[in-house]
Amino acid sequence: MDDAHTFNGLRPRLQKIAYRMMGSVAEAEDIVQEVWLRWHAAAQESIDNTEAWLVSVTTRMSIDRLRAAKIQREHYTGIWLPEPEMSNSPATPEECAERADDVSVAFLLLLERLTPEARAAFLLREVFDADYCEVADAIGKTEAACRQLVSRAKAHLRDDRPRYEVSRETHLRLLQAFVQALERGDFHAINAVLAEDATLIGDGGGKVQSFPKPMVGGRRIAQLFYASFLRYHSELSVKLVVLNGQWALLRFIEGKLESAQSFETDNGRIVRILVQRNPDKLARIAAAYADA
Repeated sequence: MDDAHTFNGLRPRLQKIAYRMMGSVAEAEDIVQEVWLRWHAAAQESIDNTEAWLVSVTTRMSIDRLRAAKIQREHYTGIWLPEPEMSNSPATPEECAERADDVSVAFLLLLERLTPEARAAFLLREVFDADYCEVADAIGKTEAACRQLVSRAKAHLRDDRPRYEVSRETHLRLLQAFVQALERGDFHAINAVLAEDATLIGDGGGKVQSFPKPMVGGRRIAQLFYASFLRYHSELSVKLVVLNGQWALLRFIEGKLESAQSFETDNGRIVRILVQRNPDKLARIAAAYADA
């Protein structure tokens, strides 16, 4: 089996690790490409376990990149949100749940609270089901240290994980009602779909206008969407798509992608909206629709 065939068979797993580490499709692709170059240059006959070697290199490169990225994100203009990833609807309900749980925009944002090493240990163990010996090899620490990292990470994230388990069908039904209300420009219907304490968080990256802090209150958020309808009317359209394993919305203004919107719902209303407006982070999705 040649090098390229071996590597390409493992590329999806490496890409998933790097993306969940970085929250950026572009940076994940750069990391995987660099791993390929290192793999190609390595003395492969001395590597006992190809997959373990590639996972370790990907993880350590991601840790190094994330350390540098965290410094940059401290000086980011406005609120930093992950780059959304286009995905096809998974084939089974089990795959739907798995994708939604471990790669949602909300989950990737939550992971930003962890140190790079804790994030790596947590993801490898809790998302990719690696044994602790594999985690230890990947991040260069003892198994005991890795157990501590994972335990502390779980405790750190526990209080802020979604409070509700919402079926994919319920989530989609709420978004469909939201879309219908947006398309009609029905303020009361928009407001009715939003929880009273709903939150909207936007990322403009200093490139386009966005909010410097979260907007809180369903009525305020409804007024914002209604104002957009009044301003753009027929030039505004929305499309239901799957982003990061969950149903989400793309909003177009005058035919150009303006934002990608991810949603958290309870079993009756929308409780949080994460709006990606940074054109750099929308470039891949915009290009996909431009070519369609």
